[in-house]
Amino acid sequence: MDSFETDYLVVGAGATGLAFADALLSTSDAHVTLVDRRDKPGGHWNDAYPFVRLHQPSSYYGVPSQSLGHARVDQCGLNKGFEELASGQEVAAYFHAVMRDRLLASGRVRFLPMTEHLGDGDVRQLLSNKTTRINVRRRLVDARVCENGIPLTHHRKFQVADGVACIPPNFLQHRAHEHGNFTILGAGKTAMDSVIWLLENGADPAQIRWVVPRDPWMINRAFSQPSAAFFHQNYGGTVRQMEALKEAASIDDLADRMESAGLWMRLDPAVRPGIMHGATVSLPELARLREVRDIIRMGHVETIEPDRLGLVDGSCRAKVDTLYVDCTARALGHTGTWPIFNDDRIALQMIRIYQPTFSAALLAKIETLSDSDKVKNALATPIPMTDTVQSWVVSQVAHAKNQFAWSQNPEIKSWIQTCRLDGFGRAARDVDRSDPEVQAVFARLKDMWVPAFANMQALAAA
Repeated sequence: MDSFETDYLVVGAGATGLAFADALLSTSDAHVTLVDRRDKPGGHWNDAYPFVRLHQPSSYYGVPSQSLGHARVDQCGLNKGFEELASGQEVAAYFHAVMRDRLLASGRVRFLPMTEHLGDGDVRQLLSNKTTRINVRRRLVDARVCENGIPLTHHRKFQVADGVACIPPNFLQHRAHEHGNFTILGAGKTAMDSVIWLLENGADPAQIRWVVPRDPWMINRAFSQPSAAFFHQNYGGTVRQMEALKEAASIDDLADRMESAGLWMRLDPAVRPGIMHGATVSLPELARLREVRDIIRMGHVETIEPDRLGLVDGSCRAKVDTLYVDCTARALGHTGTWPIFNDDRIALQMIRIYQPTFSAALLAKIETLSDSDKVKNALATPIPMTDTVQSWVVSQVAHAKNQFAWSQNPEIKSWIQTCRLDGFGRAARDVDRSDPEVQAVFARLKDMWVPAFANMQALAAA
């Protein structure tokens, strides 16, 4: 068996694995080996549906050392007035370039594509079946915890009868013209993208049926813009969020306050959402989604027959000549957490809510600070993916604890201030701090922090 040595073996060359490796190159002299079952870096972006886009600005996604996009403000379309959102093809090409021009070019990174990790540093090349032992001097880094489930490769949990056309959204642009009706399955961002793609490409809303097992809360994209030009909008939203967290008497009351503040939105004002997965949309996108009136709310689909849909809470007649679009894959599905630094392993997880690449990059920095896993884990409370408003609050508590811990560590604080992935901090750094209105915003945030955090903990424990 062939063998070689490396300092860090990163299992998974998707977004988080690449962000970790990139940051480690900048903060240490380590040698890194990445292995991935795909033939290219970039993880799920290589298999994404063609009309997918980031739903938060490109400027704070990817790896720390290389910008994604041009920080432009879109001048047309449903994202008009906000920073650009990279397409799936752009993200995939970006990660290919990161591997080629940054990681491999450094001379300290080795990439083994079409390779699976067998355990204990042994890997197998999928085409030749050749096995290699990698002697890891420091740590094995598991970058698969935040691996996305995607429509093209996930396993369906429902039955589809013969003769029924049911596809992942990857094939929608090739098959849509063959059908007169469309049924979208799922309530996440992929389903929203599919609905909007149909409408933007000429489908009549009456042609679309939408199976929504649980209605989603959606985040208003207006409050996630990272530049100083959006400071009052962005940090004003943070003030409103802190006010909601400070005053809320219950989980439902919190959600209502977030909606009243314009921070969260829902499909139907008469239907209380049941999930909070962090889908981020603009008001024009929400308006388009609301054009669809035929929404089925009877739980998850179980069976699709030519003339009937079977769901957990009932059934309904199916429309003839229907193309079903399977958007039921769960993107980030990990709702549990594990210690991140553990002896000879690092389990990459989010340490800032909804920010997987920032989290992975910061974990690389934290890895270089100390030899003590106890010290490192105190700076890196793992944050699970949210499912409900209750779990969102739990994740916000962990997020707040991490932010406070980082603010007390000068080296981490300095690293964050120069990291391009810290999109929210950039607006605060670039704004004129002598402006009285800016000073008033920071003063309000400081005054609300302690009572908001205390009530957040109470809501999380409720």
